[in-house]
Amino acid sequence: MTITDQALAGLRADTPACERVLHFNNAGASLMPTPVYEAVVSHLSLERDRGGYEAAEQAKDLLDSFYSVFSTLLRAAPAEIAYVENATRAWDMAFYSLPLREGDRIITHASEYASNYLAFLQTAKRRGVEIDIVPSDGSGQIDVDALSRHMTPRTRLIAITHIPTQGGLVNPAEAVGRIAREHGVLYLLDACQSIGQLDVDVTDIGCHLLSGTGRKFLRGPRGTGFLYVSNEIVEHLEPPFVDLHAATWTDDSSFRLAAGARRFENWESNVAGRIGLAAAGAYALRIGLPAIQERVTRLADRLRDGLANLRNVKVHDLGARRCGIVTFDKEGESPEHLARRLAARGMNISVSTGEHARLDLGARRIAALARASVHYFNTEAEVEAFCAAVAEF
Repeated sequence: MTITDQALAGLRADTPACERVLHFNNAGASLMPTPVYEAVVSHLSLERDRGGYEAAEQAKDLLDSFYSVFSTLLRAAPAEIAYVENATRAWDMAFYSLPLREGDRIITHASEYASNYLAFLQTAKRRGVEIDIVPSDGSGQIDVDALSRHMTPRTRLIAITHIPTQGGLVNPAEAVGRIAREHGVLYLLDACQSIGQLDVDVTDIGCHLLSGTGRKFLRGPRGTGFLYVSNEIVEHLEPPFVDLHAATWTDDSSFRLAAGARRFENWESNVAGRIGLAAAGAYALRIGLPAIQERVTRLADRLRDGLANLRNVKVHDLGARRCGIVTFDKEGESPEHLARRLAARGMNISVSTGEHARLDLGARRIAALARASVHYFNTEAEVEAFCAAVAEF
């Protein structure tokens, strides 16, 4: 499946800012499609005119659509989907619900996101769990054969990031899932960078828990996130905190957790954000995730080739499979200076530093990298213009 020129014209019409600024940071994370923007603003107007409670009641069908949209997006059941304030909190709610005890072992990879690894370290300090880091294979992704060898009778969890924030690597999530299932180990996948650019199927992956955000490749509102919790395990998990939405106070001394993944939600939440996130998911589904994946991958490959052919520029992406995130540096110009210079030209990129990926970039002796991310609304001409701008100076 591909995105036709006619379809691309419509997508760009829904993204007015891309006519003025070339966004290559988190796939134009700030570039919200017009239908998503209108969904958010429409509900905020309703809250202004009717009040928060009344507006939410009137928008009940739109709020409920979030569960059907994201169950379709992930190939899950609606009861396995929860709305959470952001991707970090969604991941935290999943991880801190796990009944880890002293001596239990967590397996991860050097590409793990900093916030997640900090949670591992805190849990190691609090509960005495141990952290096993599986090495990379020759391509830089998690070594699946080594993962099998790292499994022990005390291994309780495999937690990895699908697409690390600091590069184009796509970890082999399905192969990891097969090993987790073979050994009866829980599997938590951080899909913050993959949902919206890749066609993701939680059944094929075999994860028990998956977290994601609205603000990146889904092009949804900032401050929105979601969590998938498999029906297979949800009744064995207790969220780290509950409220009157996540649980029912059954008598003076007991309570009952909500059924399914909604036990991980809060009663008070960003209603307009949830409606916008549902609209963003529906927007991606209308385009088709296979078509999005094909175009993003193709544009990113073209960007890598263009940058690699420039004098004094080195592309640093790892992995046997690569995605829409492209990392590079330029001899004689720091990533921070490059980002400022390109911003002055109307081209936005991000900078990844060792603070976000200490185990990965530190091992590669890289202090910082420029990070450019393409999306389906970008064009080949924009990629060429970007490469030409990088070559200047």
